[in-house]
Amino acid sequence: MIVENTTLTAVPGFQVGHWSDPVGLTGCTVVLCPPQGAVASASFLGPSPGTREGVLLEVEKKVERVHALLLTGGSAFGLAAASGVVRVLEERGIGHETPWARVPIVPAAVIYDLGVGDAQVRPGDAEGEYAARAASSAPVQRGRVGAGTGATAGKYLGTGAVPGGLGSVCLERHGVRVGVLAVANPIGDVLDERGEVLAGPGTGPGALAFTPGDVESTTLVAVVTEHILTKSECRRLADAAQTALGRVIHPSHTFWDGDSAFMLSSGMRPAADPLLLGALVQEAVCAAVRDAVRQSRPQ
Repeated sequence: MIVENTTLTAVPGFQVGHWSDPVGLTGCTVVLCPPQGAVASASFLGPSPGTREGVLLEVEKKVERVHALLLTGGSAFGLAAASGVVRVLEERGIGHETPWARVPIVPAAVIYDLGVGDAQVRPGDAEGEYAARAASSAPVQRGRVGAGTGATAGKYLGTGAVPGGLGSVCLERHGVRVGVLAVANPIGDVLDERGEVLAGPGTGPGALAFTPGDVESTTLVAVVTEHILTKSECRRLADAAQTALGRVIHPSHTFWDGDSAFMLSSGMRPAADPLLLGALVQEAVCAAVRDAVRQSRPQ
């Protein structure tokens, strides 16, 4: 039976791989770009994003292309998994050309999942390498897997958090296509298409006096497209992805969220209508966050 791919990897040139620990409840996910890399930028909102190479993605910085993206659990410890991804890419001769070596550019962002499973289990070098070697163009495995293994949602009461997880979609309209992978780990509720609570307590903050932990909530989003984009256009679309989080998570971008949104373009197809592309990015981000919690529910 042929399974239709409706996830990020339906966009040609991009591959996804996971490493998951279902006991320690953490993991990491790697998005591999085409060998020539992808033009990329990012948007970071909230006071506590955990990132690697994030500054490189600012529009004024020299490097335009990245070769992979790591989304990981383990808080700041999990950023070590990027080293394993870099090693795999170097073996394959992929990276930014310099006089003495090709240097793979691998931005990374983390969620805080240390309080969900075993806080001593974190993705590291070997786990990042495993995820990179496992990456393929097969439909993305979703739910409590990879960076979404220990993700939770609706934490503003201090109790009653529900699985967040990892979701992915690919949307196409009028010949324009975008793919999204989302790791849903917000302090707020996730809302469905009608604005009703899909995951979380649904009461809203203030029902109980509760001060959340400092860095315990973050939603990570990776958006990819084949259409040609400049780095500054990627940044604007990353901002659009953050705006979409405000539609699907309530409350969003709080003092306890460190939301990170990445936009990557392989440039394999001509530029698209920017209005349509922006609308698709927002629609797909909302769909991927909802997919994350729906795929993570107990069967």
